This record gives sequence, structure tokens and C-alpha cells, in this order.
Amino acid sequence: MKNLTLFLVSMLLSAMFLFAQPTSAQENNIHEQSDQYEWPQDQQVLKKLGQWQDMKFGVLLHWGLYAVPGIVESWSICDEPWIKRDTTRTYQQYLDWYWGLCREFRPTRFNPAQWAAACHDAGMKYMIFTTKHHDGFCMFDSHETDFTIARQAFKDDPRRDVLRHVFDAFREQQFVIGAYYSKPDWHSQYYWWDVYAKKGRNVNYPIDQHPWRWQQFCQFTHRQIDEILSRYGRVDILWLDGGWVCPENRQQDINMPAIAAMARSRQPGIIIVDRTIRGPYENYQTPERTIPERQLNYPWESCIPLTDDWGYTRNARYKSAAKVIATLAEVVAKGGNMVLGVGPTPEGLLSPEDISRLSEIGQWLRANGKAIYNTTITPHYHEGNIWFTQSKDGTRRYAICIPDEGQTLPEKLSWTENLPSKRIRLLSNGHQLKYGVQGNRVSVSLPQPLPVQPIALEIE
Repeated sequence: MKNLTLFLVSMLLSAMFLFAQPTSAQENNIHEQSDQYEWPQDQQVLKKLGQWQDMKFGVLLHWGLYAVPGIVESWSICDEPWIKRDTTRTYQQYLDWYWGLCREFRPTRFNPAQWAAACHDAGMKYMIFTTKHHDGFCMFDSHETDFTIARQAFKDDPRRDVLRHVFDAFREQQFVIGAYYSKPDWHSQYYWWDVYAKKGRNVNYPIDQHPWRWQQFCQFTHRQIDEILSRYGRVDILWLDGGWVCPENRQQDINMPAIAAMARSRQPGIIIVDRTIRGPYENYQTPERTIPERQLNYPWESCIPLTDDWGYTRNARYKSAAKVIATLAEVVAKGGNMVLGVGPTPEGLLSPEDISRLSEIGQWLRANGKAIYNTTITPHYHEGNIWFTQSKDGTRRYAICIPDEGQTLPEKLSWTENLPSKRIRLLSNGHQLKYGVQGNRVSVSLPQPLPVQPIALEIE
């Protein structure tokens, strides 16, 4: 998941540690939203989609080989022009080193219960876990390949089938369960065939000249998705990444109708997210590292990493809890959900920085969550630094004020529309506020002092 036209990774070789470290990722849109949305016809899918839309806030967990050296996920092995690697190694030497990380990946402190507890504490309601990223390394015990955590350095650990333990830990915390799966697989000889040079992210051989090989890749893909959906209990979301794998691009047709039929035979009502491929198998859209400019009237989810990157990286730059809350408020006011990217360490834990940010976010949501969860959009949804939502029955509206970074809240707030008929109160403690209405404008006095963080008001 990277912006492959604007996102830039810089890799520096360390002779001591033998790993590359990227520069910070840029916050740019990768997968733009559009109005080309097709509502599902399956009533079970529609019901589950409506329940998902009420949840508003989830977590996207990237964890794989890339965690071992603490580098950006997968992309360093792709040979597109925007990718930088140290010139003292050949590409093949780098690739051999990267594949060899499977012999070092021993997350001996693997603790998905810690992850689930921290995400629950943060107020998250659903989770998406990377079962396999583009590099092809499986975080489940796939029978289709030995390139899986369950058959490499971690094979003797009773927790080696990590996907089972991750899903179980989050189910215990009542999460909706999502499986991320990369359609491209750069480790597979059916996708990147060593007979040909590797040129970019796409399949590296002409499919029309080698149809048997492509069919083998399609069958491999179908069987792996079937493994995930048939062996690991309830799965609510199948989140497919790698939108360049599609019939319109070099004939990369993996037969999505067959995958969808199989998925829903295994998991009735499952939400399918075939990212960026408009049509019946993109049940919600996923603008990445960005927020749409306006309200959208169909299901969507902004994908925002907690740091500059999706997985664990060394010396990561974290967004503040206030920044995450502000982003969530804007996303919800525009009718979407937000999934926050978090990357466990190579040892298998969330870092103290992750835990601290998630705890702060959760504290705010426990006090102000009525303005976020189970809400719907309101026509006048934004004015200045205030975002508006409303209860689904329309009896209450909520104003979420976002102070500028490092600034205190004003003594008064004022806005047009969304006027009270009874009262305005501070959502965090129920304190009723003084206000006046003149024409179509209301002015509200805030109690002083207030913490320097977003506040939510309930308007009746």
C-alpha cells in the first residue's frame, strides 16, 4: 500500500546491521475515491456493511518480514524508478538478503492479546490483519508455500500459525475481523518468474505466451484465500490489496467472480474490498493517506497510518493523539470510517509509543464517543474548525471543535445552522453551556480552563 507516483523510499545500507532504512513516507493520496460505486445486491452483505459503517474506527495491522530490519513493507524489493537502494549491492544480492529475513523472523514475545487490548482501549471496533503482503510472506500456515512464518524460523513455536492467534485475540475483544490479502505475490514463481527480468510490480512474463503459468497463479491465489476463509473462524471483511492485478492491466485476471462466490460460500455476508477496482467486489472504497474533499453517500474508509509508514520502522515519527482524533472527526463528518495503521515490532509487541497514543485516543473516545459512533451525516457538516455529526434518529447533533495544533480553545464558539432548540452541553461531562441565538447563528460560552484537545458538544 504505497503511493507509487508520489511516495518515495530511501534505503541506506548499514555495514554493521545489514539492513536498509527508508526515509519517511509522504502523506499523499494513492487510491482516489470516485462516484463509481455499485451497491451490493446481497442482503446479508448490505446488513453487515451497515453495521460496519456504524463502527467508524478500526485498526490495520501490517506485520511481516519487513518488521525484522524495520523498513517499509515489501516495496524495497520492487525495481521501479522511485525506489532507492544502496548501490554497493546488486539487486539480486538485496533480494537474497530480503528473502533470507525469513530465517531471522522469530517473534518470541508475540502477544496478540496485548495488541487486541490496546486497540480495544483505543475505542477501535474492527481490525484488518495482513495475512500476506506483496512480498509473498504468509502470516498464516499456508499449505501452498513454505514461505510462511509457520514453516521458517518460528516453526517450532506452538504459536507459529500466528493468524489463528491474532484473530482469536481480537474476537475475544469483540472485534469485527478483517483479512488483508495481497493479490500480487512477488515471491511466487507463478507471478515473478525467474526466467524473466523483474520490471516493476506487475507479473513479469507475457501471460498470453504462458497461459498455463498464469492459471497456476490464479489457482494458487484462490486456494490461499480459501485457506484463510475456511480454517480461521469467522471473517467479516476480505480486504484485497494490489489493485494493479486486474483484467485491464496486462490481462491479470484472477477471476474475482469465482473468488467472491467462494468467499461467500465460506463466510456468508462477508464484505469484499477489491481495492480500486470499481464494481461489485469493492463493497467500500479506501482512499489512502487522505480524506475526500466532500461528503460521500456510499461506504468508504480513509486509511491513515499512525506513523509515516504502515508497519514498524525504526525511529518512527508518530502523529499526536489529537491529530488522529481530528482526522477521525473529519472523516466521520464526511460519512466515512477511519482505519489507523499500526505495526507490531519484530518481537511481536506493540511499542510503548503505540500503546501511549492508542490510550490517549481511547480516553477521548470514552468521553466523547457519542459524537462519533453510530452517527450519520448532517447537511451542514463543517464550519471553520468545527465538524458536525448527528444521531441516527436526528434528535441530537454534535459539534466537534478541533483547536489548532498547540493552541488553547477559545472562550466562545460560534456557528450557523445546527441550532439548539433545548440545550447545548459538553459531551465529556454533561455540563450544560450558556448560549445565545441570533438569526441563524449560535454563540456558546465554554467553561475555562479546558484541556488543549478536541472537544465535543451535544446540541438538542
